[in-house]
Amino acid sequence: MTTCPLPSTGDDRVLLGHGAGGRLSAELLEAHVLPALAPAAAATGGPLEDAAPLPGDDTLVMTTDAFVVSPLFFPGGDIGTLAVNGTVNDLAMRGARPLALTVALIIEEGLDFARLDTILASLGKTAAEAGVPVVAGDTKVVGRGQADGLFITTTGIGRRLPGLNPSAARARPGDAVLLSGPLGAHGTAVLSVRDNLGFASDITSDTRPLHRLVDALAPLGAHVHTLRDPTRGGLAASLNEIARDSRVHVSIDETALPVPEPVAGACDLLGLDPLTVANEGCMVAFVAPESADEALGLMRALPEGRHATRIGDVTDGPAGRVVLRTLIGAQRLIDMPLGEQLPRIC
Repeated sequence: MTTCPLPSTGDDRVLLGHGAGGRLSAELLEAHVLPALAPAAAATGGPLEDAAPLPGDDTLVMTTDAFVVSPLFFPGGDIGTLAVNGTVNDLAMRGARPLALTVALIIEEGLDFARLDTILASLGKTAAEAGVPVVAGDTKVVGRGQADGLFITTTGIGRRLPGLNPSAARARPGDAVLLSGPLGAHGTAVLSVRDNLGFASDITSDTRPLHRLVDALAPLGAHVHTLRDPTRGGLAASLNEIARDSRVHVSIDETALPVPEPVAGACDLLGLDPLTVANEGCMVAFVAPESADEALGLMRALPEGRHATRIGDVTDGPAGRVVLRTLIGAQRLIDMPLGEQLPRIC
């Protein structure tokens, strides 16, 4: 079984949960990372986005990501596919079409060349299929026990699509909340092989690039207010970040949430909430209500968006909160996850 990475209060050391994408991650950034970088930061005080425009040219967008998934291979992908798709998607969530990637490898001494070659071939194939060249990189080797096989760090650069400027701070009252695909597949797929839980054949990771889905939404222009891919911390973390940064109240409908039956069964078995389980191939979009039906049609026209659905709205209520309308008509507060129920997912 997994070990719980939640902290004890008063701990003065970094915990596994600090890398989870929830409240502990925010505390790590606010208390340690951002104050140290503030003198050199291009911009401070705004929302923390998946990618940022380059100083002097806001049509170019840049992102950096690190991948430490355990195990390196999982149903539906591996750390190589995840590195490309995750970076492409971070650019896409800022309305940018990816132009190029760099890749840095930290390889642990003793890693089989066969496994390394398979991962690199997967990375190259995924980049080629996404139409994004790998233009530079670096390779380091560390001692046994210092890298858990392989860590990958990527940087991506993209060009913003004309008319699109989505941000976590731009959701508006009345917005429709759309989700491009089912929830929870990636996190449960990784966990299934990590702990030999026996349901690996029923669940595969949803890892895929989403930039073509964002391309399809480009004609809607300024009606697309916010895009976010719910990776670490799942949909719960993404919606809470958007509600906080946009100062809005988000209401979602339990009956509309697309949780596949195998994922729901695995979460029930393990005591997990599908809303907090990581995804790597779907996005949440906040769209002006008059454009919601058109946006759904554009997404459903592509394979990666064929299951797109409307899951909620921005409604009246206390700003910064996310609530779930349950099957029996009650409301349940969806809080920001504290730590990660499933660490080392991406």
